[in-house]
Amino acid sequence: MNLEKEDVPRDLKGNAFDLPVDTEHKAKKIKLLSFARPHMRAFHLSWMSFFTSFLSTFAAAPMIPVIRNNLDLTKPELGNAGIAAVTGTIFCRIAMGVVCDTFGPRYGHAFLMLGTAPAVFGMALADGFTSFLLCRFFIGFSLATFVATQFWSSVMFNGKIVGTANATTAGWGNLGGGVTQFLMPVIYTGLLAYGPPFQAWRMAFFVPGSMHIVVGILVLFFAQDLPDGQYRECIKAGEMAKPNSLKIFLQGVKNYRMWCMVLTYGFCFGVELTMNNIIAPYLFDQFDLNIEIAGVLGSCFGLMNLFARSLGGLASDLTAQKYGMRGRLWALWIMQTLEGGLCIVMGRLYMTLPGTLVVMIMFSTVVQMSEGASYAVVPYISKRALGICSGFIGAGGNAGSSITQAIFFKGAYSTQDGISYMGVMIIGVTLLVIPIYFPMWGGMFCGPKEGVTESDYYLADFTEEEKAAGIAASVAKFAKEAASERAAVNRPEELSEKEKSPV
Repeated sequence: MNLEKEDVPRDLKGNAFDLPVDTEHKAKKIKLLSFARPHMRAFHLSWMSFFTSFLSTFAAAPMIPVIRNNLDLTKPELGNAGIAAVTGTIFCRIAMGVVCDTFGPRYGHAFLMLGTAPAVFGMALADGFTSFLLCRFFIGFSLATFVATQFWSSVMFNGKIVGTANATTAGWGNLGGGVTQFLMPVIYTGLLAYGPPFQAWRMAFFVPGSMHIVVGILVLFFAQDLPDGQYRECIKAGEMAKPNSLKIFLQGVKNYRMWCMVLTYGFCFGVELTMNNIIAPYLFDQFDLNIEIAGVLGSCFGLMNLFARSLGGLASDLTAQKYGMRGRLWALWIMQTLEGGLCIVMGRLYMTLPGTLVVMIMFSTVVQMSEGASYAVVPYISKRALGICSGFIGAGGNAGSSITQAIFFKGAYSTQDGISYMGVMIIGVTLLVIPIYFPMWGGMFCGPKEGVTESDYYLADFTEEEKAAGIAASVAKFAKEAASERAAVNRPEELSEKEKSPV
């Protein structure tokens, strides 16, 4: 009995874990109704933080019909403000990757939530195009919480479920983009009892602003960075080496797989950001709806995140059980190509509201599934530079949105034509999944290179001196667990037996 107690995995403070864990103390199960520290608390606080950032970043979109009249905004100015909302965070997401690798995801979340709160409250004081654009620009910085969210899930959950964990936290966070489409018009309508329209929309921004402060404090004081403890505690205990930021950064940017994913992610997550900016005004103008109805119908696009992104991560995990990483890549390519096709169709149905809505929901579902499938691949690109890779790929999503909005939705094309042309671009860029190749696992059309192991790939990021000093120890553990990404027929026998066991 005593021996059993000694064998129970514990963190640095001697606390037993609430969930079954692997050799890295990453959770092997997801218990959605639990808020236990560390795994599930990180899970829930990360999606809440990302949800809040989405809610505030796109809070202006469903109220554009009122705001544009109050501030005398033109269509090009509205387009520039929409681009600003997703452009500012491009560099912020890259920086967030460095922050996560160096200081931990908890500080990343808290800094962004608390640091961008003043810009959310500042929307109430906007008196023209410049102040409106600057507020949207700085609020958009908060979308970099996505990088910390995906980093946090990747270090908290085992490889067999990391696709589902990453997809669910990000999907529930993205849900804020759908909720805000109907929530902000409802808040605005309610506040009309206390002031005229041009005051009510300003007061409405106090709701997302307050959420920033509450969530930022919760993350900072009630969560931890890693399964074993905070970053500083793990470094002090010798469980991890003090990160070399420059070296990690260079390791990440030298990996071509990351750059392929930067571009492809720009045309799934980037497309979602673009649609969050244009969908409610498009329905309002094209089908002559009132602001509340347009907001509610537009919210259907974002509300698919309740399940769709998780579905993409789950589909990736299920294909990986039999086909390994090659299955994940095929799943991603199929989903995102289908996304492009449905985008084209949606643009062609501009004369029928029911047809537009049905295809919009199907389109939104595969957009979110593609995002989930993308971040089921990301944790395996580089273990040492996980934060850098997550940051750059997340930034690629925002860059994709900036590009699509600048090309298709600034007035050069009608909105419906812009949607269809965007679909063609999605299909073309998604072809970049094909060159992604892992020597120990293979790619879409090529098998693995004989004799190459996970340790060969992941430990190549370290010098012999670093290996001797034990700096690569945690990555060596990860490489051992990563053997699960081989096709089922190529996995080590002991791993196959372990998978068959009840845990």
